[in-house]
Amino acid sequence: MSWVLLSVCSALVLGVYDLLKKLAVRNNAVPPVLFCGALTGMLVWCCLRLITPFLPEGWQAGLSIDPLSWREHGFLFGKGVLVSASWIFGYFALKHLPITIAGPVRSSAPLWTILFAVAFLGEKPSATQWLGVGMILVAFYAFSLLGRAEGIRFHRDKWVACLILATLLGAMSAVYDKVLLQNLGLRVATLQFWFAVYLVVVMLPFVLVWRYGLKPADRGVFEWRWMIPAVGVGLLVTDALYFAAIASEGALISVISPIRRTSAMVGFLGGIFILKERHNLRWKAVALLLMIAGVAVLNWKR
Repeated sequence: MSWVLLSVCSALVLGVYDLLKKLAVRNNAVPPVLFCGALTGMLVWCCLRLITPFLPEGWQAGLSIDPLSWREHGFLFGKGVLVSASWIFGYFALKHLPITIAGPVRSSAPLWTILFAVAFLGEKPSATQWLGVGMILVAFYAFSLLGRAEGIRFHRDKWVACLILATLLGAMSAVYDKVLLQNLGLRVATLQFWFAVYLVVVMLPFVLVWRYGLKPADRGVFEWRWMIPAVGVGLLVTDALYFAAIASEGALISVISPIRRTSAMVGFLGGIFILKERHNLRWKAVALLLMIAGVAVLNWKR
């Protein structure tokens, strides 16, 4: 399967994953939802490790975990910290914001990836890419106006600030993934397994503080839902496709990242038909299409 097709499949699963996250955290306590989702992913990988010796040789090769140095473990722990922070801010934002706004704003991640590349890697975007940046910024401003109509002040709302911070951290994670898979040469299964383990390690103190460090009135109510483990499984599937795409020969993160952001369409449709979020629907759709068009322009071959 080509890395482009892998990226498209990852985007579709990512859209479903985002919708499941919204359903899992709606009127629910965020820390245990996060932890249970991460724990599900780790348990699935542990089960895969147990049955790997009984699978065909091709499957064994694909699921084998390579030994790592302490330095490589440090890099993977850093990946766990980075993603955990993005999750924490993103889940709290998703709980309090409509997915028809939160999803498209998260899809602006390629913009931040390019700005990081300009600021820290010395890259020089073309005029076409700057046009794409401008289109995304206009769409972002349009969503701020639409959010204002629903009582959401983008420049004052703390949940919007959390969403933007989660998006920035997600963009940093995309660049970090390329370093892990291409520069360090980690295999996909090795990266996924240890990433799943370190997610649980990093999340554990967070959920313990929620459980034992807060008063019951401050913790909020936790309700178990089937979507919670489904979130963990969804993350495994979309990450497996995503990492396989990045690890493929000739894969470009500048192409993969924009393709993955089209997942906002899935969440947007889910917000309409499942969550019944239909305020300013027509203009939100226009702003979303403009943002996706801007992401496509960022990847336009010159």
